[in-house]
Amino acid sequence: MPIEIPKEARKEAITSIERYFREHMEEPISGLTADALLSFFIEEIGATIYNKAVVDVQQKLQLRVMEVDLEVHEEEFKYWRKFDRQRKSK
Repeated sequence: MPIEIPKEARKEAITSIERYFREHMEEPISGLTADALLSFFIEEIGATIYNKAVVDVQQKLQLRVMEVDLEVHEEEFKYWRKFDRQRKSK
């Protein structure tokens, strides 16, 4: 499944790449070249970043699922216990 970013995010990324080249490289980069470079990085390393994000979310969800037992656990077979406690207190 190809990784795609929204048009507005892509525009901002291209602008950022152009600025990076202006400020840190000896030669500026054109918008078309910045777009091609962005496409290369998305295709080449986008899946690595995406997969890492999936693993991070899975870990966070697993922690939350493990906490569910503590949050919603209900004691079982408690009907008779309330009567037993009443009898003991008399």
